[in-house]
Amino acid sequence: MTRDPGIHNAKRLPGAERTSAISRKKKRIKKVLVANRGEIAVRVIRSLKALGLRSVAVYSEVDRNALHVRLADEAAFIGPAPATESYLKIEGLIHAARSHGAEAIHPGYGFLSENAAFARAVEEAGLVFIGPTAENITRLGDKLGARSALKSAGIPPVPGSDGAVERGELKKLAKQVGFPLLLKAAAGGGGKGIRIVRSADELEAAFDAAASEARSSFGSSDLIAERYVERARHVEVQVLGDGMGGVRLFYERDCSTQRRLQKLLEETPSPGMTPAIREKLLLTAGRAVSSEQYRGAGTLEFLLSEDEELFFLEMNTRIQVEHPVTEMTAGVDLVAEQIAIAQGDELPGWSEDLSASVIEPHGAAVEFRVNAEDPTDDFSPSTGRVTALRLPAGPWVRVETGLEQGNEVTPYYDSLIAKVVAWGPHRSAALSRLKVALGEMRVSGVLTTVPLGLALLSDAGFLRGHNHCQYLAERLRDREFFPGSPPKEELPLIAAAAAWIATSAVASEARGGNAGASRPGQPASQALSPWVLLDRFTLKEGR
Repeated sequence: MTRDPGIHNAKRLPGAERTSAISRKKKRIKKVLVANRGEIAVRVIRSLKALGLRSVAVYSEVDRNALHVRLADEAAFIGPAPATESYLKIEGLIHAARSHGAEAIHPGYGFLSENAAFARAVEEAGLVFIGPTAENITRLGDKLGARSALKSAGIPPVPGSDGAVERGELKKLAKQVGFPLLLKAAAGGGGKGIRIVRSADELEAAFDAAASEARSSFGSSDLIAERYVERARHVEVQVLGDGMGGVRLFYERDCSTQRRLQKLLEETPSPGMTPAIREKLLLTAGRAVSSEQYRGAGTLEFLLSEDEELFFLEMNTRIQVEHPVTEMTAGVDLVAEQIAIAQGDELPGWSEDLSASVIEPHGAAVEFRVNAEDPTDDFSPSTGRVTALRLPAGPWVRVETGLEQGNEVTPYYDSLIAKVVAWGPHRSAALSRLKVALGEMRVSGVLTTVPLGLALLSDAGFLRGHNHCQYLAERLRDREFFPGSPPKEELPLIAAAAAWIATSAVASEARGGNAGASRPGQPASQALSPWVLLDRFTLKEGR
């Protein structure tokens, strides 16, 4: 088990020296095919290298020169750009693994990571699936099965349908559950295949849109419907299971900062947590994982209402996008733990005595997702060639990305291009380090969410930990929080400010993706973010 620098007091998992003990495992793995792309593929490949294992990358036509392809020991071409013709092709992935002599497949997150048919096909091919069993995914990865499984574990599910909802049943169900109603994909997560419905007139159009998106993202158009709990916190518990009832649990992550029902910023521990609520979360997660004999890494997600009522949302039977914040505070390489479990490592049996099952954190960590999107235009995707790239660094700052200067950001895949993570001895220190890091970051050629991150990290309510799932949407309506496109009457004043900035620091590359202004003779790659410059020149009312 690896430990991040600067994290000194985290408890170690039993049998932590796994890198030296791999040769004694029954399921000997020497080479792993990584069935994914982008930053998660890079992340997995790096852990494989640290463990002394060989890696095989897969790539579509547009990913031929991607970083994950060049970092891997070997690479296999799997098809055209559309995911349905490449990263979602089960037969092609298994063929690539076999032809390259890989004994195992790591699915990452998204794509086929929560597809029971894929997990089953991998193991029927004689390969090791580095993840849950097909039965685990069928039972828990499917939102319908998870709702049933968690009813007896201690926290009830959000009120809603007991199975996949049909289009013709919507109005009847809406009367029972009430508005607002949430429609979401039964077979996957990540904010795909989700729609909020606030009136009966919106039901059918929302259903069709969510079902279509679910089908293209996960291969299944099945939807469930549940009450949309407003102003709640989204909290989740990272778990590890050995498939025989052994469990390891980690403190909760708070994922309440969201845009368009997708997470944007995650942190651990949650600023809204009490010891009693945390104990209930951990006990529920431990009971479920042990009783279901869950194998590998997973996350149980919950809603915490304003009156501190807990509801179970779903289980993600895979590694999460936000897993680095847990790693930074617990001193654990979760990908290495996935591999160790896949090779047969056992974890301590479940006990209601949480001290025996929970890895307590040291300090706090926060992650911001850098998406290629325009936050001033309802987060519409931004595509194009990355003409300049500068990644932040510094004490206890971690950046995970598959992006390099010259890469093309295409419309074929998710808009996530990087994750910036910061650790601190307490929440405020972690947030301060993250703000510094985002202020240093520069991506030119596409628009990104970095300016929004800087605004959020200057927001008094967020800094006090008062956010909830609708908090960011509410703040975006406030022009003082994030200006967006200025009204016409303000254009002369904005033009004057732009002229002042240009005179003092040379104009930035407009809409070049958070490009900063450079001084005369200074390389563009060393420029400051215009949002940093604007912070130095704040327009006061009446000026």
